[in-house]
Parts: sequence; structure tokens; C-alpha cells
Amino acid sequence: MKTEQQYIDLFTQYEDLICKNSSPVMNAPRAEAFAAFERNGFPSLKSEDYKYTDVQKAFAPDYGLNLNRLYIPVNPYDVFRCDVPNLSTSLYFMVNDIFYDKALPKGHLPEGVYAGSLKVFTERYPQIAAQYYAHAALPDANDPIVPLNTMLAQDGFVLYVPKNIAVERTIQLVNIFRGDKDMMANRRILVIIEPGATARMLVCDHSIDDVKFLGTQVVEAFIGEGASFDYYDLEESNSSTMRFSSFFLKQAANTNVVVNGITLTNGLSCNNYYVSLDGENGEISLCGMSVLDKEQHLDTHTLIQHHVPHCKSNELFKYVLNDRAIGAFSGRIWVKEGADKTEAYQTNRNLCATRETRMYSKPQLEIYADDVKCSHGMTTGQLDENAMFYMRSRGIPPEEARMLLSVAFTSDVIEHIRIPALKDRLHNLVEKRFRGELAKCEGCRICK
Repeated sequence: MKTEQQYIDLFTQYEDLICKNSSPVMNAPRAEAFAAFERNGFPSLKSEDYKYTDVQKAFAPDYGLNLNRLYIPVNPYDVFRCDVPNLSTSLYFMVNDIFYDKALPKGHLPEGVYAGSLKVFTERYPQIAAQYYAHAALPDANDPIVPLNTMLAQDGFVLYVPKNIAVERTIQLVNIFRGDKDMMANRRILVIIEPGATARMLVCDHSIDDVKFLGTQVVEAFIGEGASFDYYDLEESNSSTMRFSSFFLKQAANTNVVVNGITLTNGLSCNNYYVSLDGENGEISLCGMSVLDKEQHLDTHTLIQHHVPHCKSNELFKYVLNDRAIGAFSGRIWVKEGADKTEAYQTNRNLCATRETRMYSKPQLEIYADDVKCSHGMTTGQLDENAMFYMRSRGIPPEEARMLLSVAFTSDVIEHIRIPALKDRLHNLVEKRFRGELAKCEGCRICK
């Protein structure tokens, strides 16, 4: 318990300060979360779900935390320009784990829609916030990040869309790591889409400085009956950044959701997805892709639970690994007794470019209902030699052929994106990534 003890001591010593700089709604579950963390701690490499990611090692260093909520001297609107052609967004920022409120988007959101600070939202609308906050991400879940994040998070981001409202403009949240010393940030994102409403959200992660960053992030998304929601997560950090993110999604009846996570550059990432289909005729497309090289590391866990009949889930994750990169995927589909007429499909495909890469995959199905259509599959290998021979015979150089085949391999994940401008730009970014070019959006002006 040596690694855990520093966080136990930290919370015990600074609980009053943490609560003072947050809100009553966010403070309410802290004691339960602390008890769960104190009881369970971090998993060891003997844990089945974390046998390829050393969580204790990642959290062992003594990182700085901004518990006093000191102002970080950066204006993200001056240093960041998202120049995706034809993509009109309402742009918001988190600097480390503080919502940036010095300037807000000029774009008008529909009446009643809230996009902004979680702390402010929970103070302004405590009754609404208390119905949702920490109700999907329970501290005793088999996820060590949830209780730790709930203990320490002081702010975050909220997207709240009232009943039958359509938000045409994509909500874009840019998470920026900034600091002059090793830093830990604990972010929280809460999404509430009420019945009949529609919204899309793009979350981008960037690291500005070269110090070590450790981020925990918990996302809770509640999608009401007949609502539609898209959530896109783009990670473009650096090799000294570690991110542990857990995404919880609860879908009511007749909902349609797309969740797509893309990792282009990172250090170490652990992404957990938990989907609960709680109403009939719910649909979810859960996708992800990553391009890893050098010593990058990405561990993905998914759990899709079908609680009721007539729901459909489609899961697709792809990895492309080079050099000494490590990838891990553990996906589980759980079909509850009585969830008849379920359709659930899970696919994991991986490309390993060198003998030094390591890819670990464990697809799983648990079915306790009759009359279902379910399948899962996994392949790990190298580029098709016949395709390589064909392209080289047409005069295409080997490196160009590899790049084109790798881009083609990942394209179907990007095709699940339902924002045409974003889809086009990501196709372009992925090609640049395979060419070894800088993998940031051309319009980003992030610099020291």
C-alpha cells in the first residue's frame, strides 16, 4: 500500500481545502470514494484487467496538485486555433483540471443549454447535478481511477441539453496540460442529454510542456429517451504524459450514440469504457483506433451491458504498433437474462510492424439470453504481403506502400464519425502520423 498511502495521506491532510475549492454536490460522494480507495487501492500486475499496465508505478511519483486553484498563466484562446475546414464548434478549455472562464465562446447556444464549469453548474443547479453526478461512476466499481478521481476532482466540464433541444454546433473541449514541474490533474466531465435532445461533443487532449503529466479523467454521460449523442475523443499529447480515463454511458430507450476514441500521440494511456443499455431499442457504436510507436503504451478495457431486449451494439477497435510499442485490448459484452433480440458485435484488429511490439487481446462474450445475434473476433498480424507485392509491382516505393495500407487499415474506424469535416481532417491527420510528420491539427498554435 506504499503507493496508495501518499494519496490517502494527501486526502486526509487536505480534505478541507479540496472541499473548500469545490462545491457541495462534488463534495458529497468524497467520503465514500475515499473509503473505497482506502479499501481497494491500486491494482497490481496480478490483476486480470491490469496485467499489462503497471498502475502502481504510474502513480508512485510525487506529483504536484493545484488544490488551491491557482491561476495558470496561459490564455488558450491565444495559443490554440482549431482550423478544421467547415467545422463550426463552440470552443471551451480546461487548463490542467481548471475550467478556463476568462473568455467564453461567442457562438450562441440554444436557450437552456449549459456548457461550462462543473463547479459552477453544481452550484447553480444543485438539484439537477445531484441527480447525475457520481451516479454512473460508482466508487466500488472494478476501476481504481473512479474513487481516486472522485476524491480529488474539484472542477470539470458539463454539457447539459434540455428536453427536445437540438444543439447544431459541435461542443469542443480542449484539455491542455501546462506546467513548469511534474503535475497531476483530475478532471471530471458530466454530460446530460435529456429526452429527445441531440448534441455532439469533441474532446481533444494536448500537452504543452515537457515535464511529466499524470491525468485522471472520469466521464459520465446520461442519454435520455429518444436522444442522440456523439462523443469523439482525440489524444495528441506527448511521451511524458500518462492518462487514465474512464467513460461511463447510460442509455435510455430509443437512443442512438457514437463513441469514438483516437490516440495519435501519447506516453501511457489507459482508456476504460462502460456502456449500460437500459432501455429498449438503444444503439451504440463504440470505436477506437491508435497509432503507437517508440515506447508508447495504450491499454483499452470495454464493457457493454445489454440489460433489456431489442438493443444493438457494434464495437470496433484497431491498433497499429511499431518499434517497441505496447497495446492491450480487453473487451466484454454482457447480455443479461431476458435481453432477447440483442445484436452485439465486437471486433479487434491489430497490426504489428516489428518483432519488438507487443499486442495483448482478450475479446469476451457472456450471453444469458435466447434469440440473440452476437459475435466477437480478433486478429493480430502484419501487413498483407500480397498487397505489398502488388503495390510494389506498380512502382510504389515500400515505405509509401506501407503507409497507404496502414491508412486503409484504420479508415473504417474514422468512417464511424458522423461529422464530415472532422472525418476528413482525421483521415488527413492519420496519414500525416504514418508519414512521421507532426500529428497536430494544422491550425493548432500550442507552444510554450
